[in-house]
Amino acid sequence: GLLSVIQRLKGSPKQELRIVLLGLDNAGKTTLLKRLASEEVSTIAPTQGFNIKSVHSHGFKLNVWDIGGQRSIRPYWKKYLGSTDLLIYVIDSADQKRFEETGQELAELAEEESLAGVPLLVFANKQDLVTAAPAAEIAEGLSLHTYRDREWQIQACSALSGEGVQDGMNWISSQIMNRKK
Repeated sequence: GLLSVIQRLKGSPKQELRIVLLGLDNAGKTTLLKRLASEEVSTIAPTQGFNIKSVHSHGFKLNVWDIGGQRSIRPYWKKYLGSTDLLIYVIDSADQKRFEETGQELAELAEEESLAGVPLLVFANKQDLVTAAPAAEIAEGLSLHTYRDREWQIQACSALSGEGVQDGMNWISSQIMNRKK
């Protein structure tokens, strides 16, 4: 899973990739991070501050910063954006009452100078729930088609079951390989 993606992401040893994982509280960021790190996802507590997972193998290092999404923490997000290679934004697809709020937060992030040109992967999480909006509908609501200064992808997933997560990681791998050319 993640190890094979890391190996495709990096062509030479001792390189690091910095990924920032953002989204509103309860979107599933920490569950996604644990899924990527092949850890148990049955009990997850809300992130107070941030989590960092680093995976070391065969000379590769992938640093994923999972930053809490509570309203009181969001003003501090921009302090973590420097040197970001890729932004993952997680949306709770079943929480349609918060689509406007999450869209505003993502739009503000897209305007950040330190994220100029940084590829964006939006995980439309919780697709396993019957009330989940389809990824295409979320993409339209977020006006992702207007993001012309960066590569972006929306990926339907369930961080809990793992469905769709590998597809998102494959897109990340292709982005990094394209940037190296």
